Amino acid sequence: MTSATPEALLRCTGLGRRFGGLVAVDAVWLDLHVGEIHAVIGTNGAGKSTLINMLSGELAPSQGSVLFASSDVTRWSQPRRARAGLGRSYQRTTIFAEFSVLENCRLAAQASAPLPWHVWQRAARDTGGLATATRVLAAAGLGDEAGRTAATLSHGAKRQLEIAMCLATRPDVLLLDEPLAGMGAEEAERMLELLAELKSGHAILLVEHDMDAVFRVADCVTVMVDGAVIASGTPDFVRSSPAVRAAYLGDGD
Repeated sequence: MTSATPEALLRCTGLGRRFGGLVAVDAVWLDLHVGEIHAVIGTNGAGKSTLINMLSGELAPSQGSVLFASSDVTRWSQPRRARAGLGRSYQRTTIFAEFSVLENCRLAAQASAPLPWHVWQRAARDTGGLATATRVLAAAGLGDEAGRTAATLSHGAKRQLEIAMCLATRPDVLLLDEPLAGMGAEEAERMLELLAELKSGHAILLVEHDMDAVFRVADCVTVMVDGAVIASGTPDFVRSSPAVRAAYLGDGD
């Protein structure tokens, strides 16, 4: 007797978005589970960023719904979803370049658990925020860089810092928008190792263009073309799909 498939932590059903007459995302169904990396791939304009913006709450859908931990969060704002456990990173770097690496993470931790009555308290006395910042930096592989000014980090390390800042908000779901963009081979390798470590305690959505990385790290792959899903399943299933080879991987046979 086989065990039942665990319920998805984050699920979108028939999710779509129209901008006037343009259909940017067309009725997408997607499940994210703890312990899995679900990659979404597609050419530029396929609807990937629009999809992740709807999942995070930054963009309202035209149709469909988003469920998080069995609750309908379709109309929740982005801050409310973030407080509930939905974290995300962006294509562009969003760190505080002039602050230290540690302070970036402390600020992220403070934002998720504000202390309104401690407005005059020194940052150094925010022991909870500092402890969280130290923990997530270690988890992201930046424990030795805590005192550095964020602007002096390499591009890859800045992307690691963004993920550490996301982790400081204590998310259950990580929505990662092209975390490997602009990285060299060594930096990309470190990021893939980090994602593999993080998936045991998180449900991860990975939007990425690096196909070698996707097929190496993903447990499930969804392929989008012109806003619609043309294939979804294991990396082997997607790799062997004639529709995917023709539409995305460049194989017209």
